[in-house]
Parts: sequence; structure tokens; C-alpha cells
Amino acid sequence: MKRRDFLQNTFTGVVMPALINGISFKAFGNIDENTIGDDNVLVVIQLSGGNDGLNTVIPIDKYALYQNARTNIAIPKNKLLSIPQNDTLGLNPSMTPLQTMFKEGKAALIQGVGYPNPNFSHFRATDIWNSASDSNVFINNGWAGRYLAIENPNYPTGYPNQRNPDPLAIQIGSVVSTALQGPIRSMGMAISNPSNFYDLISNKVESVPNTLAGKELKYLREVANQTNLYANSIKNAASKVTKQVTYPNSSLAGQLKIVAQLIGGGLKTKIYFVNINGFDTHSNQVNTLDTTTGTHANLLKTVTEAIKAFHQDLVGMGASKRVLGVTYSEFGRRIKSNASGGTDHGAAAPMFLFGDLVNPIVLGKSADISATPNANDNITMQYDFRSVYASILTQWFCLDEAYVDDVLLKDFQPLPLIQPQACGKITANEPIIVNEELLSNYPNPFSDSTTIRFKTLGGHTMIQIFDNIGRLVAVPIDNEYEAGIHSITIDTSNYSSGMYFARLQNNSMQQIHRMMK
Repeated sequence: MKRRDFLQNTFTGVVMPALINGISFKAFGNIDENTIGDDNVLVVIQLSGGNDGLNTVIPIDKYALYQNARTNIAIPKNKLLSIPQNDTLGLNPSMTPLQTMFKEGKAALIQGVGYPNPNFSHFRATDIWNSASDSNVFINNGWAGRYLAIENPNYPTGYPNQRNPDPLAIQIGSVVSTALQGPIRSMGMAISNPSNFYDLISNKVESVPNTLAGKELKYLREVANQTNLYANSIKNAASKVTKQVTYPNSSLAGQLKIVAQLIGGGLKTKIYFVNINGFDTHSNQVNTLDTTTGTHANLLKTVTEAIKAFHQDLVGMGASKRVLGVTYSEFGRRIKSNASGGTDHGAAAPMFLFGDLVNPIVLGKSADISATPNANDNITMQYDFRSVYASILTQWFCLDEAYVDDVLLKDFQPLPLIQPQACGKITANEPIIVNEELLSNYPNPFSDSTTIRFKTLGGHTMIQIFDNIGRLVAVPIDNEYEAGIHSITIDTSNYSSGMYFARLQNNSMQQIHRMMK
């Protein structure tokens, strides 16, 4: 049986809960240093609800089109925050901490991240991101869980043990992310909230009612505290950190403070998941008298302030070179704002990476915005989110590329997001082609056929055709090509009238082009 078939057929996602003082420990795993061979740590921040990417990263080069599409929520051009990596975009003015990290070379941005045929349900879209599956494929295990299982093939037999005492992955929250689901059981454990974490490390037992049932519950919690497989290793790591920077007063900051404490204390956990809610901004997204303020601005300020404090904390502990952070949201929002001063569920959105060894770049161009946008227009996907995962797996966790398609279920090309020395390499990242037009079609507008002209650097080359909602219409090219300029004529007689987007992918080089029938 192929490894991929084994993973898909045996990852059952069984959950075996145990309680420690109110903290739900869903399942457990360990680091095997012989198979992983490094101590790089990934911290994933989920922006739950669907972040409005177009008011997060604003297109300066298409500002008039942006403002026309969002007359009631547009951010004033003179308020945007510039970054040295790209002068065609501006960050939301509430994101000053992240702007500083871009200036320091500690942050990266990928524009237009999504997947074909997007799903606009919060629950299903989150499952797709966590499982790394196609939108029409249902899988009950996750990309991170599959990776950890490959690196720990004997799990759970013999785990934990004296040599490997630490959790493999930790979710700060009451439920372990689907992304961490592995074979038999979850590959991670959950710490339900910061207050319970501090109860745990101080040996404090949560108060209970002064009743017979309450006394029994107290006894059970005490026993759980004493016998839990990982409580001691967590407490030992946390106790080694006695001084941290001052964090903002927010739930996300509290979660990241715990993560920093455990990393700084030497816990060998590889992956952490944290979460912030509130991004489902259908109405009152901004204050009408000042669009730089309001719900969305407050959320972005909370996120970026927490990230900045977290990174400063890691620097102070001497652990910052070991940590890569990444943000994601289950989907973005529509291009055109609605009459309620908000935005509706959309498709692609930006992702941010941060850390000492991130490649401080901006990938992708400004969103394609029509002069006459309608309520269904979506941000076009420029990069598949699974290419970001492929980059993390190969460039941060140093996974052999031969196994990447086993983790991601298909072949997705990595992007140059992390500096090569993260995996002990001394070669430079491949050059990024930004301004050259690699993709065109003629005639445009077209009727029954059109010829697509494209440039490839050689190797695997794919062209996909999407409609304005993000649905995949056709894949006219998906093959190996020699380097150079090529063309192909496609039959479009069955296409409905309207706007389409051709997307070229050639290894890490990806570009989109608007077409009209």
C-alpha cells in the first residue's frame, strides 16, 4: 500500500480525552529527534471568521478601483502604512507593529491565497484548510497530523517515553485543531485557556462546589494532575522562564505568551495552534466617521500587537531563530462592500509569515478589481494555500520533498518563503519574477476560442481557468514543458459571458491574467 493510501485510510481522528484541572488533553505525541533532527517550531495563528484581506492589504496601484468598490469602508490612501518590500500596497493603519517587522526584515506577505472552488461555510472552509484537501474531498485528518505521523511512524506505540517526554503539538483552546489529527488519535493536546494553564503550572486545583459530588470531582482532578503523561514536562518547561516582556491585554496575546514560555523553557513541541475570533464582519466593519477605526481595525491591531510582543519575547529568550509564525483565515471577503458597512464571505485572502529566518518578501500582485464590480466578485486566487504548507514542510521542517505529496495528498510547489539556512543550506532562494508578464491571451475579449500565450522556466507547468467567483472552469495545461514561450488554443464555446481568470503556475512562479468573454 502506498504511504498516501495508508495515511488516508488509517487516520481515524479518535479522541481520547483526559482532564487535568479543567484542561482538556485530547491526545498526545512525542518528538523523535532521530527522525526530525532539528528543533524548529511552527506557530499557527487562525483569524477565525474570514478576514477581509482587501482592507488588510490595500492596493495603492489600484486605489481608485478599490475605493469605487468600497465607498463606505475604504481606508484613506494617505493613512496607509508603507513597507519597503513593495510600493504598490499599503497596510491597514492599525498594523503598525507588523509594519515595523517588515522594516526589520522579519515578516513576509503572500497575496491572494486560496484554493479552487472555494467553500463559503465557516466550518467546511476551516476543514479544507486544516485537512489540505480539495473542496469536494472530505478527510477527517489534517496536514500537520499527517506530517507528524510520517516523522513518527511508530506512534502511538511506545509514546511517551523517558527519552521523549514532551507533547508533539499543542493547541491553545478547548478543542484540538483538525489540522493535528493523525493516526488512531490526535497528534496534539489542548490547553483549554490561559487561566487553566497557570493553574496547572502552579499546582492549583480549580475550586469545586462544597458538595459530595464536588469533593469527588476535586479528587479526580488531583489524581489527573499527578498522573497525566505530560503535565510534569509542561510544568518543568514553564518554570524555567521567570521573566517575559509585557504583553497586550488580549486573549490572543495571552495564548502567545504561554507558547513563548514553553518554547523558552525548552519544551520540544514542534507545532502550536492559537486562535482569535471576530473576523466575520458582515456589518459595521468600520466606524462611518473614520474608516481607519472600528471592529476590523481593532482586530488587526490586536493581532499585530500580540505578534510583535511574542517575537520580542522570543528574542529576549534567545529562541527567536527557532520559531516561524504564520497567520491564516478560513476565507476572505468579497471585493464589493455591502450596504451594512461590512463585507460578505469571499475567497482568497493574504497570509503573513514572521520570524528571524523568514524570507522578507511580498509574493503576488494587487487584487484584480473591476471598474464595475458586482456583489459576487471575489479576490482571485494567486497562490494555493497548500503551496504555503509545502514551503513550511520543506524549508522549515526540512521534510524530504519526496514525502510532501504524501502529506498534502497532491503535488504542490513550494514558494521561497523561508531562508535556506533554516534547514542548514547555504544556497540562495530562487529569483522571484514580479513585473514580467508571463501570461496573456488573444483575442481578449474572446468568443468561441482564445489562444493563451505563456512563459515557463521549464519543468511542471499548469494553467487553470477560474470564473469571477473562484470556481475552477478548466485546466488546459498540466504537464512538463521546456523553458521558453508557448501557446495553446482552447475551446470556449461553452463558457458563459463574463469575466474569467487564467492562472499560471510554474514551480514557485505563479501569476494570474484577466480574460473576458
